[in-house]
Amino acid sequence: MESISENKELLQQVMTLIEEHFGKKCEVVLHDFNKEHDHTIVDIRNGNITGRAIGGCATNLGLEIMNGTPAEDQFNYITYAPNGQILKSSSIYFHNEEGKVIGSLCLNLDISDTVYFEKCLREYNSFHGVNKEDPQEIFTPNVNELLDRLIEQCIQKFGKAPKLLTKDEKMQFIADLDDKGAFVITKSSDRVYSMLGISRYTFYTYLDAVRKLKGKK
Repeated sequence: MESISENKELLQQVMTLIEEHFGKKCEVVLHDFNKEHDHTIVDIRNGNITGRAIGGCATNLGLEIMNGTPAEDQFNYITYAPNGQILKSSSIYFHNEEGKVIGSLCLNLDISDTVYFEKCLREYNSFHGVNKEDPQEIFTPNVNELLDRLIEQCIQKFGKAPKLLTKDEKMQFIADLDDKGAFVITKSSDRVYSMLGISRYTFYTYLDAVRKLKGKK
């Protein structure tokens, strides 16, 4: 494939398949990296999920790839819409014969409702005899995936998008991650305060407050 435009009809057919199969909760986006960085979107379905349209710009990850960062397909990672909705995302990248990245096809599935339903079902199906104090050990191949798992646990606990949490809930969200040692991981705080929709300063103010309550330094 030398360009997105020469295969656009086939790619649009695939996009229609995905759109019809997953419905209105699934955004499907086709990027052409031969376009200017602020106009890479050449087709999009259910763009209301992130508020984007044809002619829109690349994401921060797209910009990094256009700037030379190696492009690797990614599947089932968590992202967040501007309104705080929780999205399960996957992205694949297209290369020409020289190996240059020429575009991508991305899916963003809004799972906010199902995360909430999962929380309700866990509460409904809870039963006695489980020792909640028993440690739940998590095995992952790297610390980034470990951080993903720790964050997912917190999201499931609160049952709504992090940006929609109240101030007290955000402080508890931070406290829970701190108790799990999440902030030992490099740049984990950057991910969390962005996810919560607060500033870096506010994040550290909350973190200091919850640590003082627990007598931690």
